[in-house]
Amino acid sequence: MNRRRSPIAVSPGPMERLLTPQEVAEWADRWIAAFPADRSGIHAEEYLWHIFSAERYPAKSKADARVAYECQRAVEFVVISNDRDEGFVTRSHPMTCSFSDWLVFPPNLAWTMAFTHEDGWLGPYFAQHVEYRELDRANRKLIAKQVQILEAKRKGWV
Repeated sequence: MNRRRSPIAVSPGPMERLLTPQEVAEWADRWIAAFPADRSGIHAEEYLWHIFSAERYPAKSKADARVAYECQRAVEFVVISNDRDEGFVTRSHPMTCSFSDWLVFPPNLAWTMAFTHEDGWLGPYFAQHVEYRELDRANRKLIAKQVQILEAKRKGWV
């Protein structure tokens, strides 16, 4: 069934590009593989973040999650709705989104932040990939490279 969607809002913006439904499904599959957990009996098919609320995958919650999330850096961020039907890529660290339940993560899935419609009671949740240190190091190298490229452009070298 096609339902009418409201325009997606994110802050800070802008969105770099919208993801196709196929891309959203692929990102959701990658996310599930990156954060493996026993999903049985916790309605994780409906709410991906239930792996955190049911303590099936280690995560920080509430204020601790927000602090951990605010410390993360990446060149770009992937955002997908929990419904797995909408998503986008942004270069800004998203703090709010018009999706009621949404996941944000860097393309290498070093970490994830799960914002929930139960915010304050259940969530938000912040979790790290089991290979977080290595993946975060790769993210920081990409950021350093991006800074070098921007500086070269500013100086007219590129």
